[in-house]
Amino acid sequence: MTVNVMAQKIQVLTTYEEWIQAFPIMNQLRTELTLESYLLLLEDMRKDGYILYALYDNKQIVALAGISWRVNFYSERHIFVYDLVTDAAYRSCGYGEKLLRAIHQWGKENGAHYIALESGVNRNDAHRFYEERLGYEKWCYSFRKSLLTDKN
Repeated sequence: MTVNVMAQKIQVLTTYEEWIQAFPIMNQLRTELTLESYLLLLEDMRKDGYILYALYDNKQIVALAGISWRVNFYSERHIFVYDLVTDAAYRSCGYGEKLLRAIHQWGKENGAHYIALESGVNRNDAHRFYEERLGYEKWCYSFRKSLLTDKN
């Protein structure tokens, strides 16, 4: 998917140069990442179908979305949004919404039944954005258990 709107463009990031350019923005969401760990994980994730989209404005990345196709019994064929972040300098300018709406449209055109995502429990502004601006519904809790620190 490549979408051009005036000086804005949405495109898939496929090269190391693009990934490195995107890292400072992704790092605003995934603060635990180093450039090295980001590149290693991104390479592995792409093997499993992860796609990293960027919204450019005047040739500068202002927002990112990392997605992949998934199929399961409760969301059927759907797109899972792993990462959605707008550069802090450009928040509340509509870039995240524009990027996510483009993914919604692309998903519809390609047979997705749902768009699903998770958001940290304390990210109230993000939750309000998803529910009030984009019509998402909060319908489950997501749990995880660390196997690295588990002594059982």
